[in-house]
Order: sequence, then structure tokens, then C-alpha cells
Amino acid sequence: MIGARTLVPVMNAQRSTHRNSRPDDASPWIVSTRELARRPGTMRTLQRTAPAPGGDEAIGIEGVIGVPEGSGVEMDLSLESVTEGVYLSGTAVVPLTGECSRCLDPVHDELEIRIGELFAYPDSTTEETTDSDEIPRLVDERIDLTQLVRDAVVTDLPMAPLCRDDCRGLCSECGERWADLPADHGHEILDPRWAALRERLSSGE
Repeated sequence: MIGARTLVPVMNAQRSTHRNSRPDDASPWIVSTRELARRPGTMRTLQRTAPAPGGDEAIGIEGVIGVPEGSGVEMDLSLESVTEGVYLSGTAVVPLTGECSRCLDPVHDELEIRIGELFAYPDSTTEETTDSDEIPRLVDERIDLTQLVRDAVVTDLPMAPLCRDDCRGLCSECGERWADLPADHGHEILDPRWAALRERLSSGE
């Protein structure tokens, strides 16, 4: 996995402000829990496609691999009212683009992630006894899915994306892709002491 250790401090710093800020009802990333009405055991399901955010909110590892801005993130979710809040679970499918770590060709892939998170009710025991960066809160009976999906995607991203498992990368001498070179491709290693003589012979002097 990539990014889980190196990016957690950054994402946690964003989480306390992003997850618990006032949600925008117009955003497809916002889910209302009002119909659950704090009745433990009440459930609802939700299928939704939301455009991937960009800029500071982009999902992925910059310069390595990530979810293209505006591409569709398909979510299949279940929300259940429990005593301390709303438990959200399900899956999300995201498209990925990046660069092969061996040959530098473009990489296009798809990732399915599993989601599971408790969103605490205001004034609940969980809300009062945990830090805001440990468990997210419901804000105005709504859930913001953005950070939840981002965290899950980043944790499951490959450390070194590959265009294919058997990619041989680039020739260290000429920089060409091994896949495009003949089987007998190679580079003659000439003793530098003979280099000047060979150059003179080649020029016909």
C-alpha cells in the first residue's frame, strides 16, 4: 500500500475541518440521515455517482496515481441508525490514472474499495469521549462522504503502479522501452582507452 503512513498526518489535519464543517446540500457527496430519525436499527440503502473532486481535495497521490478530477465515483452504500450515531458501510468504485513506475507509460485502472465508518451523533457519548480526528460527526443530520472515500482510496493505492505485471521498464543505456526493442538489443561496452582510436578509424583518418 502507499501513502497510509506518509499521508495520514496531512489527512487528519484536513479531517477535523472538512468532516465537521457545515455540509453543502447541493453536493452529491452529502448524504442526509434525517429519515433515520435516531431510531436504532433503522436502515436505508443508497446508490450514487459523484464527480471526483480536484485541487486540494483531489483523491490520490500527486504525481503517482489518482482519481481524475470530474470522473464518476460510483458508491453503493448502506446507512444504519445505531445508539451512538449512524454507521455507514458499502463500496465505492473509482477510475485511476497514473504513470507506470518502470516504463513511464500511462496507467489506467479501476479500484473497488470497502467503506465502514461510524458518524457520531452530537452530544452522544462517542462524540464527547473521542477526538474529532478519530471519529467523524454528523453535522445537521448529514454525512460528507468525501474524506471517507479519499482515506479508503489512498490506503489501497499501489506503491509502484505498473502498466502490466511483467513490464520490463526502460533500457538503462538508451532509455527506450524494452517492450519496443528487439530480443537481441544490447550496447557494446568499449574500453575508453580504445575509444579515440576507434573514432579515428571510423572517420577514415
